[in-house]
Amino acid sequence: MSKEHVQIFDTTLRDGEQVPGCKLNTEQKVIIAEQLDRLGVDVIEAGFPISSPGDFKSVVAISETVQNATVCGLTRAVPKDIEVAAESLRKAKKPRIHTGIGTSDSHIKFKFKSTRDEIIERAFKAVQYAKSFVEDVEFYAEDAGRTENEYLARVCEAAIKAGATVLNIPDTTGYCLPNEYGEKIKYLKENVTGIERAILSCHCHNDLGLATANSIEGAINGARQIECTINGIGERAGNTALEEIVMVLKQHPYINLDTNVNTQLLYETSQLVSNSMGIYTQPNKAIVGANAFAHSSGIHQDGVIKNRETYEIIDPKDVGVTESAIVLTARSGRAALAYRAKKVGYELTKLQLDDVYANFLIFADRKKEVADHDIHEIIETSNVYQQIASAS
Repeated sequence: MSKEHVQIFDTTLRDGEQVPGCKLNTEQKVIIAEQLDRLGVDVIEAGFPISSPGDFKSVVAISETVQNATVCGLTRAVPKDIEVAAESLRKAKKPRIHTGIGTSDSHIKFKFKSTRDEIIERAFKAVQYAKSFVEDVEFYAEDAGRTENEYLARVCEAAIKAGATVLNIPDTTGYCLPNEYGEKIKYLKENVTGIERAILSCHCHNDLGLATANSIEGAINGARQIECTINGIGERAGNTALEEIVMVLKQHPYINLDTNVNTQLLYETSQLVSNSMGIYTQPNKAIVGANAFAHSSGIHQDGVIKNRETYEIIDPKDVGVTESAIVLTARSGRAALAYRAKKVGYELTKLQLDDVYANFLIFADRKKEVADHDIHEIIETSNVYQQIASAS
């Protein structure tokens, strides 16, 4: 059975850049956009054009540069926003305007001081106006995660009637549980008149650590676009991590969904974004963290050395990492020490290894991690060094 395609909508340059202190200049944004295009994402949300002259300039530059992906600009449901976005996207090969409005009772009552019917009317007019500039219009129902499903369906129907090609269902506050979010997507898929004319999209935040799980559950229940960022960066606790979504779908073929992303560029892209934004990526970050393929426990190291799949479900090379790392610590066993010693030029017999290992443990207790240059010192101060030296 052929797999269905899930579009990857990357918002690193818009939602991701909203992390405090991580402002990018136009040149940096263009470099990242080019990398995202190489990576194979379907849509690049280049910015929020009306927010500042710099953001407008960046969206224009990205529109002129990107060759394959759709280039998207965000707006509020405000005519001037839409006009500015349309102008910034004028040179894009495949332009998209992303417009919308909050739909939860909290947003309607406190943010807009409005009514449900007025919000539906504003949503319709915003999409209709955006449609007069570009064919591809995405509508977002902000705080859809906390919006009552029947009302959300009415808003979606209005957006489709106005010409929306994509319906973004954001869990803006990261509140939903995976089954709740999946059921919301399923409800819309089954109850929105005209839904066959639009793609449902997931945009999940990570306030409770559920962004990836919610997005996957949304896709399983009918969404065919997932909005995400490199390294999961974004507002507050961040967004759905692109690398996690892509590898979940790749590693679970029975889900029967796939993307166009070249996974071997994931680590390279992660490093580019991290370095450009000055954001430290946590070592235990899934897929792209420094420790994602590192092993320090003796039991794990022995298993990985014998067969990588014993403790790794992903081949490091599949995401652009050269190889698994065997990290020497006081918890490492003989197999790991022999493996690393061989890497730096020592082929140890079993008896030699026993002697060197005793010396290693004394050394390792004093350090957090044993480096290659330390291995030379450990071996050279062991009782059997002369045997090892003469053998080599």
